[in-house]
Amino acid sequence: MPTGQFTAVADEEPRMSFDHPPSAGHDGSRPRRIVVGITGATGPILGIRFLEALGALGVESHLVLSDWAERTIKLETSYSVPEVRGLAGTFYPNGNLAAPISSGSFLADGMVIIPCSMHTLAAVAHGLGDKLITRAADVTLKERRKLVVVPRETPLNAIHLRNMLTLSEMGAAVVPPMLAFYHHPETCDDFIRHIVARVLDQLGIENDLTIQWGTTRHLHADPNRPRSTTAAVAG
Repeated sequence: MPTGQFTAVADEEPRMSFDHPPSAGHDGSRPRRIVVGITGATGPILGIRFLEALGALGVESHLVLSDWAERTIKLETSYSVPEVRGLAGTFYPNGNLAAPISSGSFLADGMVIIPCSMHTLAAVAHGLGDKLITRAADVTLKERRKLVVVPRETPLNAIHLRNMLTLSEMGAAVVPPMLAFYHHPETCDDFIRHIVARVLDQLGIENDLTIQWGTTRHLHADPNRPRSTTAAVAG
């Protein structure tokens, strides 16, 4: 056989075909896919409500719970850990570093750590991927995908602030669960829904969990005046 030429072999493996439509993207080929990490910081109800919102909006969710998240869920909510796991499309143990979400080849549209403990925040900021939550976050950053962290701690020391700045400089969105009042909350769940809505906004996922300033309601300073349900008109 002449050098540099190849002869077809009868049992040769078939070549990869690229004729099929791409599996990624927002062109209807697949639903949006979001990785969700819930850590042991106080406020797991934020993560629970976020999972419920993703399900209601038809977004595919991949969930990881830290060990302390599972304990905090039991301490702070009426949900059981199996119930929270059941809210997600797929659940992975935090120690499973062989899970699909630990690889950049797994096409996700973003990741949210809600709530995010200061331990997890520090680990992600410094590239420590020894657990699945931190590894998946590291993958999200290296693949230039959207990472949203919802840090739950107060007051904040200089180390916390530096770690948040580090993540922000790498392109992550830092969304502390700050209380807001312009939507006139009446229950604790109103505060939670507002925070969940702001996180969804960061991911570009349309929702109606809270008002949009000047769009869904015309807000003003006088609580005795009825609020308009029409778009605000610049005055």
